Amino acid sequence: MATTAFPTRDDFAALLNESLGGENESFEGKVVKGIVTGIENDLAVIDVGLKSEGRVPLREFALPGQKAELKVGDEVEVFVDRVENAMGEAMLSRDRARREAAWDKLEKEFEKGERVEGTIFGRVKGGFTVDLGGAVAFLPGSQVDIRPVRDVGPLMDLPQPFQILKMDRRRGNIVVSRRAILEETRAEQRSGLILSLAEGQVIEGIVKNITDYGAFVDLGGIDGLLHVTDISYKRVGHPSEVIAIGDTVKVQIIRINRETQRISLGMKQLESDPWEGAQAKYPIEGNFTGRVTNITEYGAFVELEPGIEGLVHVSEMSWTKKNVHPGKIVSTSQEVEVKILEVDEEKRRISLGLKQAQSNPWGDFADKHPVGSTVEGEVKNATEFGLFIGLDGDVDGMVHMSDIAWGVTGEEALALHHKGESVKAIVLDVDVEKERISLGMKQLERGGVAAGGAGTSGGTGVNKNETVTVTVLEVRDGGLEVQVGDDGVTGFIKRTDLGRDRDEQRPERFQVGQKFDAQVTGFDRSKKPTFSIKALQISEEKQAVAQYGSSDSGASLGDILGEALKAAKK
Repeated sequence: MATTAFPTRDDFAALLNESLGGENESFEGKVVKGIVTGIENDLAVIDVGLKSEGRVPLREFALPGQKAELKVGDEVEVFVDRVENAMGEAMLSRDRARREAAWDKLEKEFEKGERVEGTIFGRVKGGFTVDLGGAVAFLPGSQVDIRPVRDVGPLMDLPQPFQILKMDRRRGNIVVSRRAILEETRAEQRSGLILSLAEGQVIEGIVKNITDYGAFVDLGGIDGLLHVTDISYKRVGHPSEVIAIGDTVKVQIIRINRETQRISLGMKQLESDPWEGAQAKYPIEGNFTGRVTNITEYGAFVELEPGIEGLVHVSEMSWTKKNVHPGKIVSTSQEVEVKILEVDEEKRRISLGLKQAQSNPWGDFADKHPVGSTVEGEVKNATEFGLFIGLDGDVDGMVHMSDIAWGVTGEEALALHHKGESVKAIVLDVDVEKERISLGMKQLERGGVAAGGAGTSGGTGVNKNETVTVTVLEVRDGGLEVQVGDDGVTGFIKRTDLGRDRDEQRPERFQVGQKFDAQVTGFDRSKKPTFSIKALQISEEKQAVAQYGSSDSGASLGDILGEALKAAKK
């Protein structure tokens, strides 16, 4: 009895493939041609020569954003995914057919570095999707245009060239760039345009962008930089003060760098230079009115006319306000009167003086308050060497510690007064050039200041080395306040000048109203006389020795003085 062998699954597959004429191997996974045999709703029925037909959605035959133009009898290429599915139909795909064909074509173009044509049809995270004839590529947002694009709508569903940056067929990834095409095109245009331009040429352009340092002007395919300093001769804080985006402006080409393809533009070069003849227009010592345009730590800039500014240095801003910020003296946009101090037309610099256009308060004070006049003011400050008194005209005068009071030390005199106290003083000296006023307070006490100089009477009736009779006005620890005669000049005798011996140098041995002789030894800083009993005693002894004896005669000092006294009584 013969044994019948049952076929296995592999045998069945081989028999099926044989019965189909090997279609399974030659069709499946490949792109083949087929005929449209019918259109059912949104499906196209396609015969590719297999036992059964396949159905493909009509949308797969349409370009992005368009309808499918397909009719019965048309020959199309489709991808055979499977020869037969569970329902006995062929599994076909037009998209995959287009994709496979597109990948073959794109790989060749990528190797050659050629441009490819595609259509932006969708938006995804970080960019857009592009149809490259069936293959879907990714277009990053940064590669859409040279500058950021807010609205991509006008670029959607529009066939345009792209550059493939990278592609991986195994992973199905393609990255493209539209920006690379634009940059390449622009570079070609720039190279051609830049050759047609020349320095000094005047051309019109459109303002494309404005920054803090200038504006970019489109010259018809190439941009030039209009720096803020070249917009106008007058001070321009920001380019938007003069021009706006979209404005058509006439500019002059200042510089062209053909290697870097950079162009520098200027607008002010088309205007007349206001600095021409500036020395004649603004003579030194001339007074002019200007507007404060800018304030810095070292001074303030004043615009004399559009395009010409001068600097008022902080040292030339005020006669009386020293070491203060210029912003505390003037303000921006303020109209001020200034004096021309120096003009450098070549360097385009003008030095101005604000205080010089005003009267000098030191000179005004000297005119109103001559030496010897009495003034009154408030103690502004006390230093280790004197007091500063606020006077008329917002100026200060200084009372040296030695001129505060009689008969006390400088430190003790300083302690007698405090800041804010109102005091009176006499003007001793005014130096307008050095801006100094010397005052004296003690000179107001009994007799005032002596107008004469040392060694002369000066209207006081006394001379240096002269012997006069004085009257004690006041007894102090430091000495005696005395007066010559009944209404003569007053002066002071220091404690050490009350006698040669220490016992005689006690002020308390004198009484107010007591009269005695003293010698005028000189005049102090306020030209007030100083007296000394000690100097008179020494002078009288020298005279007695010269007249009545000497050390060689053997006479004692007592004998000599005795003879001198007898002679004086006769």
